[in-house]
Amino acid sequence: MSAAESHVVSVGPLKQYRPPADQIMIEVPAGLIDEGETAEEAAVRELKEETGYVGKVTETSPLMWNDPGFCNTNLRMVHVSIDVSNPANQELEPELEDSEFIEVFCVPLKDLWDECKRLEAEGYGIDARVGTLAEGIELAKQFRL
Repeated sequence: MSAAESHVVSVGPLKQYRPPADQIMIEVPAGLIDEGETAEEAAVRELKEETGYVGKVTETSPLMWNDPGFCNTNLRMVHVSIDVSNPANQELEPELEDSEFIEVFCVPLKDLWDECKRLEAEGYGIDARVGTLAEGIELAKQFRL
């Protein structure tokens, strides 16, 4: 990655097969919070396990409810900055479980909306967190926010 590329604000989505959807989904690293762990600690751990990257937490969202009319599932979005010049991020070694088959890729945030539409046309499912992020960015561009 060139010096110019390393300053591009990007998101690192994943391609992961999800049996309930019977589809390869476009997601962000995610997982359950272990007992005694904070959302931030879980985010850094899941990032390392699923992608091999190490990162630094920069922000955490308020508690968000996925579908409160249907279930009690909730989450926090944790923003993590990854320094691609960090030697720990040079030779990535994800720590996947036997049942996990994950492909990591990078998309500039400014292109996420179009990339989601392209990936859906290719047959991928778009996780709501990724789609909502893309929609928010697209609206911000549209309204010049």
